[in-house]
Amino acid sequence: MPDSSLGTLWGRAAELATRFRAGIADRPQRPLSTYHEMRAAFAAPLPETGADPLAVIEDLARRAAPGLQAVTGPRFFGWVMGASHPAGVAADFLTSAWGQNAGNHLAMPAAAAVEEIAARWLLDLLRLPADCSVGLVTGATLANFTCLAAARGEVLRRAGWDVEAQGLFGAPPIRVLIGDDAHTTVFSALQFLGLGHDRVTRVATDAQGRMIPAAFAAALEPADGPIIAIAQAGQINTGAFDPVGQLAPMLAGRNAWLHVDGAFGLWARACAETAPLAAGLELADSWATDGHKWLQTPYDCGYAITRHADAHRRAMTIAASYLPAAEAGERDPSHYVPELSRRARGFATWAVIRALGRGGIAELVGRHCRIARQMAARLGGAGGVQVMNDVVLNQAIVRFGADRDGADSDRLTRAVIEEVQREGEAFASGAKWRERWVMRLSVTSGATTEAEGERAAAAILKAWDKVRGANA
Repeated sequence: MPDSSLGTLWGRAAELATRFRAGIADRPQRPLSTYHEMRAAFAAPLPETGADPLAVIEDLARRAAPGLQAVTGPRFFGWVMGASHPAGVAADFLTSAWGQNAGNHLAMPAAAAVEEIAARWLLDLLRLPADCSVGLVTGATLANFTCLAAARGEVLRRAGWDVEAQGLFGAPPIRVLIGDDAHTTVFSALQFLGLGHDRVTRVATDAQGRMIPAAFAAALEPADGPIIAIAQAGQINTGAFDPVGQLAPMLAGRNAWLHVDGAFGLWARACAETAPLAAGLELADSWATDGHKWLQTPYDCGYAITRHADAHRRAMTIAASYLPAAEAGERDPSHYVPELSRRARGFATWAVIRALGRGGIAELVGRHCRIARQMAARLGGAGGVQVMNDVVLNQAIVRFGADRDGADSDRLTRAVIEEVQREGEAFASGAKWRERWVMRLSVTSGATTEAEGERAAAAILKAWDKVRGANA
């Protein structure tokens, strides 16, 4: 394709992307079409011949537009999703254009080098030991998988078993301790690793979803072999933190590995206002977190961080005769992730950190937590509305019809969620907490300001007034 055609094609794609982002605040904060409608919009027989790329891009944008979620909007609170910082999006565009496979440091030197520097910056931001190993993966799901693979290998190695070479057949059993309110993706990682999602020891939690230290100690007491303990920083509904500072000392002197699922909560360590919530997390052996949540990198991006680089490399290294080997002082990206061919995620991570800086990231985290508290206070002050959690981070869960019986309140809560989504002024989603339906508000978009939070709270209360009036 001639350079002039490339410029036209990519310039038009940039125009369409800019138009979408520029109008996101003023459109409904939800898709305009359903999944079934979008499936019908894209349905067509396999093309027998090619088409002009510019026409293809125009057609793609036209067809997709009604089904795009307003994740980058200022009043999107549906899930813990960042808004893809413009600098990260631009870097990601370059990443695609450059076509770099971040699988080897000598074959793709720029991709490997920027990943190494970005990893160093991440450890500094999160106040974790500077000699930790970091793998850039798709997200916290795969970050948990990667860290737990390293944990599995290390605790079995200490027990005299090489799981990387011999597999799990005949291996000493590993006792896995995990909080009863851990995120579902951690259980999935255990399933993928052959440790099972049901054979774990689930530790009782308190009203906010935090592991109870006495219950952890009781669960730990009969364990006499390899142990993997999994804590979380930021419970997905309440934002609560497991008391890692109390749990970690209980594992001292045992063949144990302590992992922290910190998909979004680990970023509390980057802000002085929220850092006390994450005190003690530095005592863990590994940590998983996302870039595409609070850091606002584009999808997909996550970080697997371990204190034990050798265990990390043993679990993940992919080697072949055709791949240049890493020598002393060199970092091969493929030694820290379960992929060889993969996107060069370091470019976008580097760009977002460079654009925001330490101060900008701290401001973002602090602002979102303040907005969550302000929205909770506004909603909780209305009649019949109850905030169900201590709003310590960026998560608030709210129940409507709190003066009604449980089933009726469930019905009203779901009706308010449906009305908010239908109206589109803001977007919130539902979840079950302690077997009851709640509206969950996740303040994570870089575009969200205090004013937008107030506007969203007013929209939610308007929906509640309408639902309450119809059910008086």
